[in-house]
Amino acid sequence: MFLKERLARESGVLHGVLGTIPSAVAAQAVAAAGADFLLVDREHAPIGREALHAMIAATAGTTCGPLVRVPAIDEAEVKLALDAGAEGISFPMVRSAADVERCVALLRYPPDGIRGWGPFVGHSRHGTSAAQYATTVGPHISCWAQIETLEAVQDIEAIARVPGLDVVVLAPFDLSMALGVEGQFGAPAFVEAVEAVERAAASAGVPMCGVALDAQRAAELAGRGYRALLRGIDVFMLADAVAAMRDG
Repeated sequence: MFLKERLARESGVLHGVLGTIPSAVAAQAVAAAGADFLLVDREHAPIGREALHAMIAATAGTTCGPLVRVPAIDEAEVKLALDAGAEGISFPMVRSAADVERCVALLRYPPDGIRGWGPFVGHSRHGTSAAQYATTVGPHISCWAQIETLEAVQDIEAIARVPGLDVVVLAPFDLSMALGVEGQFGAPAFVEAVEAVERAAASAGVPMCGVALDAQRAAELAGRGYRALLRGIDVFMLADAVAAMRDG
């Protein structure tokens, strides 16, 4: 089942990992270990085109959904990720409802959007043919919008109500910087912004994704109604495991 349908039909929380290591082996390990989704990071990580495809392909045979965080709201990057087999895109630095409308359009084929056809490779990840991809996979592509700018917070009610938006992603690190309180997640300005985002998403009926790098934070966000949680960053998880081995 695609992540889009899991979020709509299931009541539990989906747990994911941010993939920054350009490795199909690492991606396969994360997927096989039980992650609900792998967010391949093309925004900040050194992941090229070939590694992107290999990482997405490595999730096949598991219940892990491959998502890609693109560097920007960029048509070429979105086509690259989707045609490699991604089942959703996380868009960084959205600033307005108009931005999100463009994000949705980039994921959909005409007449509903502007995506070009070319699933020469990606269809295999989903067990279908290239000819059938548009109807068997196309409608299930999910749109995730990262809220990490002051402008996005100011326009959040309109953003949350854009048709086709599937998940509102709260990006705490960039948002705190945008608010002038870098890393101060208890600062009043940050707390107020988060509450505004949560209210708008709840009112619009759009699931939220948050960052929860420990069990306590995961329980807290789940209790506040978050439906997806980014539970770790692969390179940090690897480093922590090695440090624990060294110190143990």
